[in-house]
Amino acid sequence: MRRRGTTRRRSGSPPGPRAADEGRFKRLRTAKGRRLSSSRWLTRQLRDPYVAAARRQGYRSRAAFKLVELDDRFRFLKPGGLVVDLGAAPGGWSQVAAERVQAGVAGGGRVVAVDCREMDAIAGVALVLLDFLSDHAPARIRAVLDGPADVVLSDMAAPATGHAATDHLRIMGLLDAAYDFAREVLRPGGVFVGKVLRGGTEKNLLITLKRDFRTVRHVKPPASRKDSAEIFVIATGYRGRPGAKS
Repeated sequence: MRRRGTTRRRSGSPPGPRAADEGRFKRLRTAKGRRLSSSRWLTRQLRDPYVAAARRQGYRSRAAFKLVELDDRFRFLKPGGLVVDLGAAPGGWSQVAAERVQAGVAGGGRVVAVDCREMDAIAGVALVLLDFLSDHAPARIRAVLDGPADVVLSDMAAPATGHAATDHLRIMGLLDAAYDFAREVLRPGGVFVGKVLRGGTEKNLLITLKRDFRTVRHVKPPASRKDSAEIFVIATGYRGRPGAKS
């Protein structure tokens, strides 16, 4: 992965699909034997400028641009920072975090990517095959980081069922668990970034976050699809747990 010192990659507005993508799209429209849902998904992928931009820039998923845009705005990924990426596979967010904290560079930061699924190596990133819900997970991650985290990231989402209320409850359950983990590993002043699916119960978590952080914001980055109910919570200035060791 190419390093650029302290220079940050700016997202801007990714250009439209390349000619090759347009050609594939034309073939897709006349393809037979595909399920309608599969054809719709493929059509959306081929039309999506973020998919093309991710391919060109070497990111493993279009979701990488969500983190790029969030950090461009709020600047929570700082050179030398210690970052945990929960549910990291396939690794797009970890790639962005590694670039921005300058992981793998002398004097740079560290990124730990945590997932139950194995992933291909990412330059400057420590991959940990682990269920973050296990009792020993916080201690193990702090050991890999060699200290408390500056930032905990969670772009996790449970497999969709198609039932809005069920999907909302499942993703909010994941986010609650991610924040419980974050409380165990974040240093005072740290940052928590997590995906929220709007549906009502997110208000309970917001009450907790506003108690534990100085500032809490809700943001929908441009890379988040307009038809998606997802938004992201950016909680900064962690107050720390009473009696916790830093």
